[in-house]
Order: sequence, then C-alpha cells, then structure tokens
Amino acid sequence: MTPNQTEHKNNNSDSTNKRTFNRVLTIFFGLFFICVVFYVGYQIGSQDSTARDAVKEVPVTDAILANIDSEDRVDFKLFWRVWDLLRERYVDRDDLDAQQMLYGAINGMLSASGDPYTSFLDPDQNHYLEEELNGSFEGIGAEIGIRENILTVIAPLKGSPAEQAGLRAGDLILEINGESTSELTIDDAVGEIRGEKGTEILFTIFREHEEGTLDITVVRDVIEIDSVTYEIKKETIAYIEISEFSDDTFQELTRIAKEIIDNPTIESVVIDLRNNPGGLLQSSVDIASIMMEGGSVVVIQEDSNGKQTKLYTKSRNVLSSYDTVVLLNEGSASASEILAGALKANRDNVMIVGRTSFGKGSVQELVPLSDNSALKITIAKWLTPSGEQINKKGITPDVDVEITKEDYEAERDPQLERALSILKGENEDQ
Repeated sequence: MTPNQTEHKNNNSDSTNKRTFNRVLTIFFGLFFICVVFYVGYQIGSQDSTARDAVKEVPVTDAILANIDSEDRVDFKLFWRVWDLLRERYVDRDDLDAQQMLYGAINGMLSASGDPYTSFLDPDQNHYLEEELNGSFEGIGAEIGIRENILTVIAPLKGSPAEQAGLRAGDLILEINGESTSELTIDDAVGEIRGEKGTEILFTIFREHEEGTLDITVVRDVIEIDSVTYEIKKETIAYIEISEFSDDTFQELTRIAKEIIDNPTIESVVIDLRNNPGGLLQSSVDIASIMMEGGSVVVIQEDSNGKQTKLYTKSRNVLSSYDTVVLLNEGSASASEILAGALKANRDNVMIVGRTSFGKGSVQELVPLSDNSALKITIAKWLTPSGEQINKKGITPDVDVEITKEDYEAERDPQLERALSILKGENEDQ
C-alpha cells in the first residue's frame, strides 16, 4: 500500500467516525428533548390531577349552600351530623330505612314552606294520584285539604262511600282510626285513607252546628268518577253537574253542549260545581271556552316574581247565550272556583247560588322525579279576571242558600230548587 493510499484510507475513516458521532449526538439530544417535554407535561398533568382530585374529595358533609338572593349560608354539616347520630345512637337503628329517611327529610323541607299544597309524593302516593286523574281508584271517594292547619273534607264525590256514610264538605277530620291528624300532610292523609275495597276506616270529625265530635265509619270501595252528568229539569232547563276537572271532562261537556243546542226546548242552564274539588287547570280553561266568548280572560296566574299571565278562552263558545245559574258550596275549590269566577266576570246572564266556596287560589305543577316519585309544587297564585285574589276567601254567591241538617236528613236540595226557580222566573225579586 502506498503512502497516498494509506492517507486516503485514514481520511475516509476519520470522516466515517465524525458522521457516526454527529448521528449519535443528534439522537441523544432528540431523546433528551423528548424526555424534557414528557417530564414537564407529566408535572403539569399531575398538578391538574391533584387539583381535580382535591375538588372531588371534598366531603358532602362539608358542603355549604349559599342562597342565590341572600347572604345567608346553610351549612349541611348539621344535617349530616343528625343523620349520622340517628344511624349510630337510635335504639332501633337496625329498623331504620335510609330511603324512608330521605323521603322524610324531603317532606320536612317542603313543609317548611308553610304551603300544604307543596309536597313530595313517594312512588305509592304518585301512583294514587295518577289513578285518581284517570277516574278510577279504591278508597272512600272524598277530596281532602288543609284549612287553618286542620285536615278538612273539601268534598265527598257524588254517590261515593264517603257521601253515603255521611261525610260532608267542611267536616274537620280530627282523627283517623283513633290517631290524631294534626301532624299529617295532605298526601300522608291520602295514604292513610286509600285502601282495598271492603275495608273500613273510622273518622272522628267536628262539624259546624253540631255538639261535640262525630264518629263516622266508611267502607272503602272502587271509585269510578263520571266527571260530567246531564239531565233536563222542569222541561226547559239543562242541568249539568261537573264533579271534577279531569282529562275527559272537556270531551264529555262538548258532547253534552251539542245535545243542548240541538234541543229547541232548552231555555237555560244550571252548572252544578258543588263538591267539585278542582283538578286540571287546562280543563277548566277549555270548559270556559264552551261557555264564553273567544278571547275572554278565564284566569290570571301570578308567579313568584309578581309577573301576571292571562289565560284566554278559545273560539269554541256555544252556551253563552243561555241564562245560567252556577251552584257553589264549601266543597267547590280550585278549578271549579276558576270557572265560576270567569263566568261571573265575563257574562251578564250568570248568577251564582249556594254557599261561599272553599278558597284555594293557587296552581300546582307535578314534576316527575326518579324512582317514580314526584314533586307537587305551587308555582303560581291565580286571580279572577278582575284581579281578585280568592285564596282562603272563596267566591261569594249572589244568592246565599244553606242546606241545613234537616234538609240533609229529608234529602231536600234547597240550593238546586232556588236555582231552578230563578231560571223559571219565579223569584225575580232575588
């Protein structure tokens, strides 16, 4: 090998070694950069994860609820402290049911509102309500409410076991099966009263103008509700009894209204809303549309912010030309009061006869919840078309007629008789 060949070989070797070194150095820095990026990213991610975990790990017992429109703060540690103490120290703690404790806590919260119509319905109570709106259930057939903090019969349904046993609108229920009702909510009472056909329930009641209390035993039965019935009285008067405002009431009244206008002998109408505890708000608006001019105000809803919303009739009017008497009594409530107030405010040929109505001037919304439970919550007050609030006051009749104890026992109905005589022109001085 010549010196030139040796030098050339050495040059080639140096060049190869240099390229190899540069390649290794490049790879090293590349790996180093990747490691640095990974480490930085890991540290940032760890900090974020720690922050997230810190939020997740805040115990529910340390939760504090701040009222939206107030500086007041509610510390829920007190609630959970009581919950734990009950589970730890209650003598029969093995009998405690956590689900029922939850339901009880919700009921207590709602009762603190002071509104007897805002309540929680457990799955059984919600099922009972659905049955009632569908028009069939087992029980005694009476609507109940709370008036001046006392459980009260709003209305026994016509032909129901409650009516046949002698319960009346306005009766104060002091005891059920010997147990005081003073601490019962409306829905608790419904749960007590509902039961299988053929079983008995004992009511201890107080009735105005009676001495002492009365014990009345009612035998439960299947309750079938016909929301509207119709017959002709004194040859020329259409007598319509609306027992409640349910899903099918509008359809039934539409059919009856057609029969009335097709009958040339009909001259006037009686709308009997006695012992009608109410029902669906929309049903009362739809029925008013049959009896009033389209575009008339049926009711005014006022929400928690004082915002008023007017509900109007639709153009279905077929009965407004007939002279009409509306019958009310102490058992007429809610949607029946809405209809009576709307007719009185919008028509000149309507007279109200009977007794002052119950006075329930609020609107409830039923909100379905999980496990088939529901929240029934008062979302608005309602006012008559003239803006009058009737809550706890009721609607005062134009002609006040009482049904006495002697009338009940003799099965006389002086309220209906007065309505018929007015429409026949026999009492024009009234």
